Amino acid sequence: MVFTAISEVLVTLPLLAAAEASGGVEVDLHKGLFIQIALFVFLMLVLKPLLFDPMLRLFEEREKRTDGAKALAREIDQKSASAQATYDTEMAKARSIANVERDKLRAEGLRAENEILSRVRVEATTTIEEGRKKTLIEADAARAELKSQSAELARAVASRVLGREVH
Repeated sequence: MVFTAISEVLVTLPLLAAAEASGGVEVDLHKGLFIQIALFVFLMLVLKPLLFDPMLRLFEEREKRTDGAKALAREIDQKSASAQATYDTEMAKARSIANVERDKLRAEGLRAENEILSRVRVEATTTIEEGRKKTLIEADAARAELKSQSAELARAVASRVLGREVH
């Protein structure tokens, strides 16, 4: 970069001199131009290792860190996507197992409910039948007792109606 600028200046100097000799544009080359060129070259030689190279290394390091951070972020994103996929599959499995278990428990509950209901129905039917038999037995006993007392009751009713004793 520095050397290309110097070489361009050095190439143009003979051309300027040739243009002056042919009666072209007159360029006044004084020693200030050479001092400026020398200062420019000196500053480039001094500032390049002191300022420009560290700045370029800093820019490169920053770019590497940025790229590294982006790569790390992509890696973490991929890991989290993988973990999320694993989580989703495990949750789906757990839900499936839970659904099967819930259905099994529901079926057991329905079966137990049906067993209890059938036992209660049998007990209720047995209790109702026993109650009917007992009621029939008691009704028959009451009829038999009323039959035996019917003649006496008829006499008592007739005596009251007639107002005298009936035999």
